[in-house]
Amino acid sequence: MFGGNMNQMMKQVQKMQKEMAKLQEEIALKTVEATAGGGAVRVVANGKQELLSLEIKPEAVDPEDVEMLQDMILAAVNEALRKSQEMVAAEMAKITGGLKIPGLF
Repeated sequence: MFGGNMNQMMKQVQKMQKEMAKLQEEIALKTVEATAGGGAVRVVANGKQELLSLEIKPEAVDPEDVEMLQDMILAAVNEALRKSQEMVAAEMAKITGGLKIPGLF
């Protein structure tokens, strides 16, 4: 009774799995950038939420105010990771149609 529908659903699931595997590879190559302190700190992250680079302009380094530099780094890193997560969610929505699938990204 459900045979035809089940086969069709399995084909759709397999297609989605292939598309997600390809997407995971593509996302690893995509990057996002965030800055803090008016560009004094710049961070680049990829779609796997890995930091790829961190740049600190020399004028941001004040031995008398290390806490400010730490705050700028944290702000830039957190923003880059947030942007990365948003990018992944947007890319996943293209495949899943916005369907939330537990355990994926």
